[in-house]
Amino acid sequence: MWTGTFYALVAGLMWGLVFVGPLLVPEYPAALQSVGRYLAFGLIALPLAWLDRAALRQLSRADWMEALKLATVGNLLYYVCLAAAIQRAGAPLPTMIIGTLPVVIAIAANLRNAERDGRLPWARLTPSLLLIAAGIACVNQAELASLHGRSQADLLRYVTGALLALISVACWTWYPLRNADWLRHHPGRNPRTWATAQGIATLPLALIGYALLWLGMRVSGSDFAMPFGPRPSVFIALMVAIGLFASWLGTTCWNEASQRLPTVTAGQLIVFETLAALSYAFLLRGQLPGAQTMLGVALLVAGVVWAARVKPVPVEYVEMERL
Repeated sequence: MWTGTFYALVAGLMWGLVFVGPLLVPEYPAALQSVGRYLAFGLIALPLAWLDRAALRQLSRADWMEALKLATVGNLLYYVCLAAAIQRAGAPLPTMIIGTLPVVIAIAANLRNAERDGRLPWARLTPSLLLIAAGIACVNQAELASLHGRSQADLLRYVTGALLALISVACWTWYPLRNADWLRHHPGRNPRTWATAQGIATLPLALIGYALLWLGMRVSGSDFAMPFGPRPSVFIALMVAIGLFASWLGTTCWNEASQRLPTVTAGQLIVFETLAALSYAFLLRGQLPGAQTMLGVALLVAGVVWAARVKPVPVEYVEMERL
């Protein structure tokens, strides 16, 4: 349990980096940031795939199709929506919407995977969910109050940013459930190999996306300086850093956590990503979070600690208790 929690913590620290990337290069389109990140991830995965070639050969065609689906929804679609949301609404609001993932995934997994993982009794799970939800509400309220105080705030941009963040939530509710399914059905496979396989599956998608985006800009007469934009060295360095740390290392650590933890518990530990993203965002702002934000963070941590102490119960035992 605690080893899995540690891996989930490292994954959250790595994934939190993706929330500040769009703020560092705001002039770059979200779609370009998405394909750029995963192009870097795919290229990083190539030498890793060579080292892991024996294990990768053991993957079936069905396994590669699953990796392709996970790459499409959990990588490209998720990040293009998230990057666009952050550019439109700033980092904190999308971070808080993404922060609902622990609640959403925990409920979905408890309904979907009880036969396999056991069920976390709702009576024991509810307090942690309420603590996490209260923490998210506190931070969200603080950020919305800050938004209302800005004279130049564009409400429509914030609303569309929130909607795009909701699509990201849908993508990342689906991704960890499907990813955990594969890992649980293949307990002998190395989680690092599976992360590398997803990187290889992402590479052709990112290449096609990059080419289509470049062609679309040329046809539309855009003056954006393709292929690497107005700050090529900054853009390339950022994409490589996010591709290595957030995409490969983060996915590897999450796979390790998914093999050790029930899906319903692992889903709640995505809260580490929210905490890391908030920390990075406030560091980038150069200011400390307010009291209400700190209260929200404390509630989030308390909810995660509570959830980690709850043990799954076999479905048959739950049914007997009801009788």
